Amino acid sequence: MNIVVLYGGTRDGGNTELLTETVIGDLSVNRIFLKDYQMNHIIDQRHDKKGFDNVEDDYDSVVSKMIDADVLIFATPIYWYGMSSVMKTFIDRWSQTARDDKFPNFKETMANKHVYLTAVGGDEPRIKGLPLVQQFKYICEFMNLNFIDYILGNGVKPLDVLKDEKSIEYAKAINKSLMNRG
Repeated sequence: MNIVVLYGGTRDGGNTELLTETVIGDLSVNRIFLKDYQMNHIIDQRHDKKGFDNVEDDYDSVVSKMIDADVLIFATPIYWYGMSSVMKTFIDRWSQTARDDKFPNFKETMANKHVYLTAVGGDEPRIKGLPLVQQFKYICEFMNLNFIDYILGNGVKPLDVLKDEKSIEYAKAINKSLMNRG
């Protein structure tokens, strides 16, 4: 089982990363820290006759690793009640990839992968983070991905999420189910 974790945080060792590492446990995974890659914003050329221009950045190497995965774990802090900008930029680029000859049948290749979401924020994340969960469910539905589960952890200051016993226990339960799947 090939698991790819896409970290959307911009702080090393942040709460989202800590919660996600609990989900991963001792599993062998490919960790991708999106902040460490140069990814340009999408220029919407879907309706241009010539299509999208080629973009020179690190996006293709990241999306190639994601395409090879069986399981995707999206890990993002909850920023302003949504995903982080680096995560959003990455997902926005899928519009281009779906029309890119370098990635033929992108949508079909992505279909049926299993998806998990870990997100951490303050200000009642288990309630106010639900629109983010819904957004990921819609993304998965559009891409024919299997949205399996999610955790919305509570934390603002460094290490806060480690005090969120409910999220830590649920992260351990997801880890156990992933281990049994492998």
